[in-house]
Amino acid sequence: MPLELVEPLTRSGLVAMMLSMGFRSSPGEVLASIRDLRGTTAGLAANFVLVPAATMGLLYAFDAVPVVSAGFLILAVCPGAPVGPPFAAVARGDVAYASGQMVILAGVSAVLSPALLGLLLPASGLRVDSLTIVQTLAASQILPLCIGLAVSRLAPGVARRLAGPVGLAGAIVLLVVIALVLAGQFESLRLIGPSSWAGMVLLMAACLAIGWLCGGPGIARRKALAVTTASRNAAVALVIVSGGFAGTAAVTAVVAYALASLFTTLGCALLVARMTEPAR
Repeated sequence: MPLELVEPLTRSGLVAMMLSMGFRSSPGEVLASIRDLRGTTAGLAANFVLVPAATMGLLYAFDAVPVVSAGFLILAVCPGAPVGPPFAAVARGDVAYASGQMVILAGVSAVLSPALLGLLLPASGLRVDSLTIVQTLAASQILPLCIGLAVSRLAPGVARRLAGPVGLAGAIVLLVVIALVLAGQFESLRLIGPSSWAGMVLLMAACLAIGWLCGGPGIARRKALAVTTASRNAAVALVIVSGGFAGTAAVTAVVAYALASLFTTLGCALLVARMTEPAR
């Protein structure tokens, strides 16, 4: 299967994942999350301000080459990964809050992510067509999410039956994409040095810390925002990077960091699972 299929396959996988996300949620849950002004503001600030700022700082400290910086910055501005709520459940955190954050962040990122890239990438000497990215994400992210939410509202039984198979189909397609990218970028991945892996570990630690600190006083909310913030949306990032930086080290950076953060965040969720609210 040629690498030319990476972009259309990634878009198809993203559409399926967003549909599944909508099927699993309800408009009422999303509205309840939006009405939680403090929680919504904390999630938006953590994911669209503090994580990109920490990423810029680490890229500057490690003197990363521009095209590699592009890959990390693309992931930095793409929150709302579908694994957020399951990881929050593993951590015994606030799953309802994590679910609301997932939907809000995924929806908002269709506009904010391209806008942030338009601001941040020129600092690395690179540019993207923000309007094209917005159009692409609106079609493959916002539209299927809204369709999923509408089906969940009008036919909840149908939504429940479709959520699992559609989500599984999307996950399989994205796994195929990752396999294709790994095969095509194997030599580049093999050449990633210890300093680059160290930088990824520091960035993952920064994301977890940002989510934890922004989560407020409750342990369950902190766990939920920590794992949600650390879980970047690889599907959205792959759509962006395969459209503007296909065949470059930016793709390698996205895949390497996405895989590393996935397993690290899951490990951290398991570690904090036993943490409970302090006695009052």
